Amino acid sequence: MDTGAGLSLFPLHRCKTIHLVRHGQGIHNVEGDKNYKAYMSPEYFDAHLTPLGWQQVDNLRKHVQTCGIAKRIDLVIASPLLRTLQTAVGVFGGVGYTDRMDVVPLMAANAGSSSRAAISSLNCPPFIAVELCREHLGVHPCDRRRNINDYQFLFPAVDFSLIESDEDTLWKADVRETIEEVAARGLKFMNWLWTRKEKEIAVVTHSGFLFHTLSAFGNDCHPLVKKEICKHFANCELRSMVIVDRSMIGTGYLTTNYPGRIPPGLDLPSDVANKKTEKGPDTNSDL
Repeated sequence: MDTGAGLSLFPLHRCKTIHLVRHGQGIHNVEGDKNYKAYMSPEYFDAHLTPLGWQQVDNLRKHVQTCGIAKRIDLVIASPLLRTLQTAVGVFGGVGYTDRMDVVPLMAANAGSSSRAAISSLNCPPFIAVELCREHLGVHPCDRRRNINDYQFLFPAVDFSLIESDEDTLWKADVRETIEEVAARGLKFMNWLWTRKEKEIAVVTHSGFLFHTLSAFGNDCHPLVKKEICKHFANCELRSMVIVDRSMIGTGYLTTNYPGRIPPGLDLPSDVANKKTEKGPDTNSDL
């Protein structure tokens, strides 16, 4: 049967849903959109969100709540930079934080000059920071992170344990990652993402990282689908995609599958039985 050139069928346990998000508008974006050289300015070191960026975060939060994504997400992954952490906790964090000794907030009040109240870590998925999904590394101060100890104070409930060095050893003042290096790092991140047990994951990251990473995918798709996958993200844009395991790397059993024959019994399919009737009795069969 011809299923049509555009259709594919995969077992669900060989698929993983990811919700890719670019951070809200940062202070570096405002001048950088006018003059690319502005990204070289030291005043934009680890750029935080603008008031407009926070409005974008609030609107995306309303969207993920309304469409139901927020309830389905098992894990939130964020690049360890101020603007991505602010975006991640602002969109997917809890609400109604009150100061308690037994519960730390996702974000402390006024973190990163935000003029925002603390954000609760209750009734939301876990958050982890991952270096692999950082922006294009090197030269631009806005893409240099601060020490992890500083972030842990600002974002107490975010897990930074996967980051090996307190100081930023990846960013170099005079060396910029090549596009090929960013894409290779992105592919490494996607492969790591596949090894996670969670089935639905939000990733809050950066425009350059997303563009160069996703450009490596979709070559087996229609050109319009390829364009849909890898075109540049707007600030606070979300795109939902599915990772498919075409190999035998992921062999975990899907919890919604059911093996049948419990209790066991005769279950010869009718079409098989019909073929056996046409051929006559099979004396060698033990069915």
